[in-house]
Amino acid sequence: MTNRKIKRQYDRLFKKNPAGANTWLILQELKDEKGEVITSEEELAELLIVRFPDGLDTYAFGGPENE
Repeated sequence: MTNRKIKRQYDRLFKKNPAGANTWLILQELKDEKGEVITSEEELAELLIVRFPDGLDTYAFGGPENE
């Protein structure tokens, strides 16, 4: 998936479920060439906390979400 497609999908998901969209984004970053993610729930939780220190409802791309 290209960066543009990832951002477009992320924007759609974020409007419906910000926490879910941010979790999806982390999983996109972690997946390998086969689309598989090898991580534990604990590691995923830590990554989410580090990436979104202000909460999972924070928009990942810097500014307010495009409406």
